Amino acid sequence: MEVLSPDGIMALCKDLKMEHTDIRILMLAWKLKAAKLGYFTQDEWKTGLKTLQADTLTKLKKAVAELEKEVNTPPNFLEFYSFAFRYHLTEEKQKNIDIETSCELLNLILGSKYHSQVDLLIDYLKIQSDYKVINLDQWVSFLRFFKEISFPDLQNYDDTQAWPLILDSFVEWLKEKS
Repeated sequence: MEVLSPDGIMALCKDLKMEHTDIRILMLAWKLKAAKLGYFTQDEWKTGLKTLQADTLTKLKKAVAELEKEVNTPPNFLEFYSFAFRYHLTEEKQKNIDIETSCELLNLILGSKYHSQVDLLIDYLKIQSDYKVINLDQWVSFLRFFKEISFPDLQNYDDTQAWPLILDSFVEWLKEKS
């Protein structure tokens, strides 16, 4: 095996008894330090499995289940969250991901923890027309916004702080809605 291709990853998902859209597959890609969306190189695979101490399917299933705990520790979560963005940059020198992909990732990664905020941000992103893509700075700011800003009252939101303009527009939209 030179590279585990998307078909190989689909087969792996079947063996692990999970959908290819399961967040744990993205966590596995993070742990393997995968560079290209939908592919694991032989080196990424071998090094990653060694790190996970998984030399059988049973051990890999257990390791993948444990990844959720590892990812959800504060230092790892930001690294994983940023990785998810970079992993979805599919072209060389690409610096942005489209709104649709951003929305899917927001829901996958933050939807369970910040459900109402994520739903509203996704609603906003889908109806607004000023932005067609999201950059890494905006992406990381979404997480910071969800962590720091009281919701739904937004009382501690200060538009003089260094928030990206997209979040100022989102807050304005929220205030108009209520």
